[in-house]
Amino acid sequence: MIRKAAIISISGLVLTSEEKNIINKEKPWGIILFKRNIKSLDQITKLISSIRKTIKDKKFPIMLDEEGGRVSRLSHLVNNSFYNQKFFGNLFEKKNSHAKIIYKNYTNSICSILKKIGVNINTVPVLDSLNNITHKSIGNRCFSKNPKLVNKLGKFCVNLYKKNKIATVIKHIPGHGLAKSDSHHMLPVVKKNFSYLKKNDFNSFKNTKSLFAMTAHILYTKLDSNNCATHSKKIIKNIIRKEIGFNGILISDDISMKALKYDIYTNAKFSLKSGCNLVLYCAGRASETKKLLKFLPNIDKFTVKKTSEFYRYLS
Repeated sequence: MIRKAAIISISGLVLTSEEKNIINKEKPWGIILFKRNIKSLDQITKLISSIRKTIKDKKFPIMLDEEGGRVSRLSHLVNNSFYNQKFFGNLFEKKNSHAKIIYKNYTNSICSILKKIGVNINTVPVLDSLNNITHKSIGNRCFSKNPKLVNKLGKFCVNLYKKNKIATVIKHIPGHGLAKSDSHHMLPVVKKNFSYLKKNDFNSFKNTKSLFAMTAHILYTKLDSNNCATHSKKIIKNIIRKEIGFNGILISDDISMKALKYDIYTNAKFSLKSGCNLVLYCAGRASETKKLLKFLPNIDKFTVKKTSEFYRYLS
């Protein structure tokens, strides 16, 4: 499989001729869609079909952020604003006897919409452990302050999606809960030591068998004082791969976010060099997308193998 090591985005409700040309010639690994790309059920179904026809791949990865709550890209189709992850975490914390049934029915409902329009990857669950200092950009996107409960609900979520033949992306690995700032705008700094992080933030991700994970643009000073997790060989190798035990495809968070200090091309290069398998570019500017894809290498053998596993997972 010859694909560039990037997930890109597009600008609007239909593919422009330039975007079709980029997808056809440069062959990104996948595409992520946003609210700007979704107006109606008919429109988004046609758009996704058009993307797959352009690249001539019926299982081409189409990704969406549909967490519920504040992060809902399907708001023109369904009102999912009430059902953030904290809502479900609260049900389980109260030992609500119907919590599993409620969460299962909710997840199956979201999956039915995703399948109808053609999305095959949803970037859930958020496995960051909530903390008293957690920045509001994360906040109620988390299940709980209890890492063991976060881990339990994360595995439950991943399994529900697996039954629906839709892949998941656990995020923001190895943990965003201690960040006091928004990584969209600046680099968060976490000063806790390894033993604390292992027991808490890392524990919420431990051995969750998602096909995909997304990195945190966070500087953990006690683990790597020079590089944020996305750009840290130490953290990706020793924490994400070994300590947490994630063995799937690792995706960088958006390389155009302000937490990363370089231009998107340098951010992408360092992300891949440090151990990310794919980079995520969300701005949707065609000229930059084309240049980025020409700059990037094709996916490596590991990612080819794991992509084949993903395709079989969908069958």
